Amino acid sequence: MSVKTSCFKISLPLIAALLILSPGCSPKSEATKWVGTWASSQQLVEPHNMPPEPGLTNNTLRQIVRTSIGGDSLRLKLSNLFSDDSVELNEVMIALSSGSHTTDSTTNTPLSFGGERTISIAAGEEIISDPVAFKLEPLSELAITISFGNTPDNITGHPGSRTTSYLTTNNSVKDAGFDDFVETDHWYLINAIDVKAPETAAAIVTLGNSITDGRGSGTNKQNRWPDILAQRLANNEATANISVLNHGVGGNCVLKPCLGESALDRFQRDVIDQQGVKWLIISIGVNDIGQTPDSTAAMTVADDLIAAFSSMIEDAHAAGIKVYGCTILPFGESFYYAPFREEARLKVNDWIRNSKSFDAVIDFDLATQTPEFPRIMQVGIHTGDYLHPNEKGYKLMGEYIDLKLFSEL
Repeated sequence: MSVKTSCFKISLPLIAALLILSPGCSPKSEATKWVGTWASSQQLVEPHNMPPEPGLTNNTLRQIVRTSIGGDSLRLKLSNLFSDDSVELNEVMIALSSGSHTTDSTTNTPLSFGGERTISIAAGEEIISDPVAFKLEPLSELAITISFGNTPDNITGHPGSRTTSYLTTNNSVKDAGFDDFVETDHWYLINAIDVKAPETAAAIVTLGNSITDGRGSGTNKQNRWPDILAQRLANNEATANISVLNHGVGGNCVLKPCLGESALDRFQRDVIDQQGVKWLIISIGVNDIGQTPDSTAAMTVADDLIAAFSSMIEDAHAAGIKVYGCTILPFGESFYYAPFREEARLKVNDWIRNSKSFDAVIDFDLATQTPEFPRIMQVGIHTGDYLHPNEKGYKLMGEYIDLKLFSEL
C-alpha cells in the first residue's frame, strides 16, 4: 500500500523517517498557530478618562471589540501593566455581541487563567487566559464581560476605544442584557485576542498616534483606517487570513513620552511580541514635530525620527517582519503648523520616500494633500482642525493601501 504526498509515492513504513528528513514533502495538514486578531495599546489612564460612577470595584463591565480574522479557539490577554496595585477579577466571560450592551447568551463562554476563574493580576503584570473553544467568524463583534473585585485607584487601559463599554452593578457577566447601566467610550485592561489560525494566517501591526487610533472616526462604527484595511483584507480571497492589530495611541510621540509610553519604548511589546506578525505599518511622528519650539529643535527632531525609524526597521527585520513606512500627513492651517515644522515634516517624508530603508512606502501625505496647496489636507476629509482625518478621510486612507503589499507570506 502507498500514500500520495505532495512530492511522490512512498510506502507506509518509510513515512515517518521521510517526514523527519524532508518536512517540505509532508502530507497536507491543518497545523495551526496563534495569530492576533485584535489588540489595543495600553497606557496609564488619565484622570478624566477613568471609569464613571459607580466605578469598577465590585461591579461588571462589558466591553465590545471587533476582531479581524476568525478561528475555532481563542485566548484573551489582560493588562495591569501601568497600575500601582493589583486588580481582582471575579469572573470573565466572552460572548458574541448582539448590539449595544446585549449578547447572544448561547455563546457565553467563561474564561479561566491557569485553571482558575477568579484571579488577581498584580501591579505591573499581564495575564493570558487559558485557550477556549469558540467559533469566531471574521470581523465579529465580541463582548468581553468582567466582574471585578477590588480595583486600584489608577487603571491600565486604552482611552481611545471609539467604542462604547457598559458598566453595571454587581456580578452580571452571564446576563444577556443589563437592566441598568452607565456608558463609557473607553476600554480598560483588555489588551489582545489571539486565535488559532491556519499556517497561512498572519498579522499586520499598525503603529501610530491618534490618526491610527481613529480620532475623528465614528463611535461604534469601526471605521478607523486600520478597520477599513481589515475589512478589505477579509473581503479579498488572497488576504482573508490576514489580521490587523491597531496599536495607535492618541497623543503619542516616537521619541519621548507624550500620552502613553513613547513608540520606541512600547515597540517590543506592541510589535515584536504580538502573535503571528509579518508586517508593520509605521504612521507616526507628527506629535514630535508639532511640539518643537523653533527651527533648530524641529530639524533635530527630524533627524532623531529618522534614526528612530531606522532602529525600528532593524529590530523588525531581525524578527522577520517587513516594515512599510507612511509619510506624515499635511498639517498646514492646524495648531501645529509653523514654517519650521513644515520643513521638518518635509525632511522626514523625503527620507521615508527616497532612502529605500522601508520595504515599501505608503504615501498618506500624497493621498490626503490638496494638490494646489500640498501642506494642507484636502477640504472635506478632516475634522475641521486640519490635522485629524474624518470618517471620509479614514476611508480614503484605508482604501489607498495596496493589498498586494500583503500577498506574500
